[in-house]
Amino acid sequence: MKLTFSAEDERFREEIAGWLKENLCGEFEHLKFRGGPGDEHMFPEERKRWEQKLAEGNWVGIGLPQEYGGRGASIEQQVIFAEEYARAGAPGRIGHIGEGLTAPTLIAFGSQEQKEKYLPGILKGTEFWCQGYSEPSAGSDLANVRTRAVQDPTTGQWRITGQKIWTSLAHESDWCFVIARTDPDSVAHRGLGFFLVKMDQPQITVCPIEQLTGTSEFNEVFFDGAVADDIVGQPGEGWSIAMGLLGFERGVSTLGQQMQFQNELNEIIRIAKENGSAQDSVIRQRIAEAHTGLRLMRYNAMRMLSQDERSGPDSSALVYKLHWSTWHRHLGALAMDVLGPEAEMIDSAPYNLTRLQSLFLFTRSDTIYGGTSQIQRNIIAERGLGMPKEAKGR
Repeated sequence: MKLTFSAEDERFREEIAGWLKENLCGEFEHLKFRGGPGDEHMFPEERKRWEQKLAEGNWVGIGLPQEYGGRGASIEQQVIFAEEYARAGAPGRIGHIGEGLTAPTLIAFGSQEQKEKYLPGILKGTEFWCQGYSEPSAGSDLANVRTRAVQDPTTGQWRITGQKIWTSLAHESDWCFVIARTDPDSVAHRGLGFFLVKMDQPQITVCPIEQLTGTSEFNEVFFDGAVADDIVGQPGEGWSIAMGLLGFERGVSTLGQQMQFQNELNEIIRIAKENGSAQDSVIRQRIAEAHTGLRLMRYNAMRMLSQDERSGPDSSALVYKLHWSTWHRHLGALAMDVLGPEAEMIDSAPYNLTRLQSLFLFTRSDTIYGGTSQIQRNIIAERGLGMPKEAKGR
């Protein structure tokens, strides 16, 4: 595990830090620290323009191979980018699904024609993607997917019918990758396909889901015979491609996520010093525990990434989701206790939640989405520790 960076890496750090300082200003100044979890609904058009600004500087897809338009940056440089991006308070990436999930999946599993068709829009920051995985009966249990894909025997076109849920920024997306069942008689992870579907068609309806925060970055998406432009791989290979994609989700972006957590912790510490709650011995201990937990999270992520680079992830990667989601939920509660009575008040109309109020409410969902804590513990027990599988029916 590498905990230090080379002289070349540090020059790269200076380059991205300098670029952010020069460009995250003017029309983009108000985007600082916006667009993160619980705030993803804010300034979508401005953040799309910011994606194009990043693309102009060749900062989109820096980890992708140069032959596909990326920079071919090392793991260390990708970590540096994620850290400096968050340290500068740059806005939540509205293109992260396309850049971080769609692009590497296409490079790993897609045809040459598919790479040529979809990668340029992602790398230019002009086409945005959402993820069509979860369904009302298939959240953590992705293998229970019921959305169907039927191929027209005359045209060869695939048509998608079904429902997806908790689809982040579907209303702002141009494309969606969709897991659907190609074999109606199949069960579990067999008989699935991985489809690329254009969102702007009359056979797709997007309905917002209002949350505790009063925002609606999540959506239900209904497919009523929607046309799929492409299938990645072959029918029946959807599960292996979907699992490959989820492997990319646990990548370098975890370090950027941790810098966002650090920004939140810094804000909590600032308020604790200002309002005097830092003098409370229990609050001080909780802040120290939050700091310690975040450092442990960083070292575990660095170890995980180092192992990915050499031989693929091992069981240490299984604990990451459970660790960060539980830690972040506790941080939200700490924020409210530091604020004290102000945590339950909003100054004036239009009565928007403050940054820390939104943090507290949104972190209620951290231990649910992306795999509930209960499911994650089963995964750790069964895959990481080799324990017997949980008995069915309990």
